[in-house]
Amino acid sequence: MKPDFRTKSSVADIRARFDNDVARFANLDTGQQSTIDAPLSLELITEAAKAVNPAATTLLDLGCGAGNYTLKMLQKIPNLHCTLVDLSQPMLDKAKERTAAATTGTVTAIQADMRELELPDEQFDVILAGATLHHLRDDADWERMFNKIYRMLRPGGSFWISDLVAQDSEEINSFIWSRYGEYLEGIGGAAYRQHVLDYIEKEDSPRSVNFQLGLMRQAGFRKVEVLHKNLCFAAFGGIK
Repeated sequence: MKPDFRTKSSVADIRARFDNDVARFANLDTGQQSTIDAPLSLELITEAAKAVNPAATTLLDLGCGAGNYTLKMLQKIPNLHCTLVDLSQPMLDKAKERTAAATTGTVTAIQADMRELELPDEQFDVILAGATLHHLRDDADWERMFNKIYRMLRPGGSFWISDLVAQDSEEINSFIWSRYGEYLEGIGGAAYRQHVLDYIEKEDSPRSVNFQLGLMRQAGFRKVEVLHKNLCFAAFGGIK
């Protein structure tokens, strides 16, 4: 049975939640508490980008939040020209402020639903998507987004994802989410566990790593790589 995305949070709902949570998401420790291995995944995807594109000059950060991913990338490859995209203007303002202080390159901030983003083809050496693609909904959303990302990359460029993911098997998905619930309860108690699981159910619609790697191959990526996976979180990407 196909999921009913009508029960999920609207774009306006998601924007409002992030508008009111800038300070927390500007801190990697507090902003990513519910994300297993967040610092490790951030390190891995930026190191992978540096390994594939050491001479990169342009970066696109989709769903940039308060700018943590771009700042980490600038530690690896300094003075990139950065394009920041986020649904939340307060998040975007904070990301631009922090990024402008960390690079001599240009910083362009775009408030947009990533599904509606229109940028020139072959503009970026590196594209990062940290904890954002899980807000996409039906298959058409996902396919269009991956095709768009492929077009925006320069030949030889790379695209890296760190995100919440589902599993392909219902039985394994149930087992993994049970284990994730135990993790949440261990760091914040039963009420925290329920709070996080409730807003994931309301707001998010993650897809499996296999599904997303398949979309990369379909879009034309010549190589795909899985860097890390722990329960329902993963870091992976592709090279054009």
